[in-house]
Amino acid sequence: MDTYHILQYYWWFLISLLGALLVFLLFVQGGQSLITTLGTSELKQKMLLNSTGRKWEFTFTTLVTFGGAFFASFPLFYSTSFGGAYWVWILILLCFVIQAVSYEYQAKKGNLLGKKTYQAFLMINGIGAPILLGTAVGTFFNGAEFLVNKEQLTDIAMPVISTWANPWHGLEAVLVIWNVCLGVALFFLARVLALLYFINNIDDEEIYTLSRKRLLPETILFLVFFLAFLIHTLLSEGFAVNPETKEVFMQPYKYFINLIEMPAVLAVLLIGVVAVLFGIGKTIYTKGWKKGIWFTGIGTVLTVLALLLCAGWNNTAYYPSVVDLQSSLTIENSSSSLFTLKTMSYVSILIPFVLAYIFYAWRSLDLRKIDSQEMENNEHTY
Repeated sequence: MDTYHILQYYWWFLISLLGALLVFLLFVQGGQSLITTLGTSELKQKMLLNSTGRKWEFTFTTLVTFGGAFFASFPLFYSTSFGGAYWVWILILLCFVIQAVSYEYQAKKGNLLGKKTYQAFLMINGIGAPILLGTAVGTFFNGAEFLVNKEQLTDIAMPVISTWANPWHGLEAVLVIWNVCLGVALFFLARVLALLYFINNIDDEEIYTLSRKRLLPETILFLVFFLAFLIHTLLSEGFAVNPETKEVFMQPYKYFINLIEMPAVLAVLLIGVVAVLFGIGKTIYTKGWKKGIWFTGIGTVLTVLALLLCAGWNNTAYYPSVVDLQSSLTIENSSSSLFTLKTMSYVSILIPFVLAYIFYAWRSLDLRKIDSQEMENNEHTY
């Protein structure tokens, strides 16, 4: 494997890692959808709001970084999906924008819309963002309706490489049940992570008890939708690429075969699943144990990382076209130049330092658990 291919694999790994971290950080959205469920009083709701409010910037920053890294390393995907399926991405960005506005303005005196309106915005983001993101990611495995013609770049009248094959521009993804299935699974996973985070982050007996009580039904719903998506994906046809001719074709059990042919990725997936279940199970059956978020969080990152690697590695089209198989995008035909990937690889050396800073900032925010006394006495709250 030459340097160019190594860099393409390396950058798909980084993209997958960012996507996995984003899924973990969606516990912020999951928490927003649970505020009225767990918050039995205005003070309790304020505690829940501030618990997630101190972390929403991490989620938003990771989303922006994910999009920026995709643009830099695989620009053809960026122009095809973000430029073609723009309605989906506009809705996702809108959800995150109203989240930022809600956190910043709902507690300020004299706000025009009123506190209830801003709380409704948070609920919209808490439900809409995970489902939309999951549905969009589902197209990595089930395909989208687009055409790619690189020769059209020389057309002076309309130098557009990618075109969408229908007027819905991404909204048609909701018509594929398996895309929606992944979106709903991501929604319930976000709620599970949020419950575990509340248990760890908030010092309040009532919220702790209610969070443990909600954990089992939310986990069951997550597992039902996630296992349905996973089993269907592993047993269905996948979008394979002939390594010699670069022709895209349908191969039975492609994603299952990917796991078998990449045992390291399979090991990451299995470790991730076990960590997710361990964090949830021990929290449910061991009263007083509050560290489940870290086991389930790390397991979430590993599981999502493995699934995204299956979508792009081992001669697989990571963004397949269902209207023209040969328009499907792979890490080879959609990546930046060797010079660009190599230059960005030097910059990526800084990633561990960025992660170290995030860890430091996170730890500083969580040194003291949120309690009712802080909410009543601290003026700097949401």
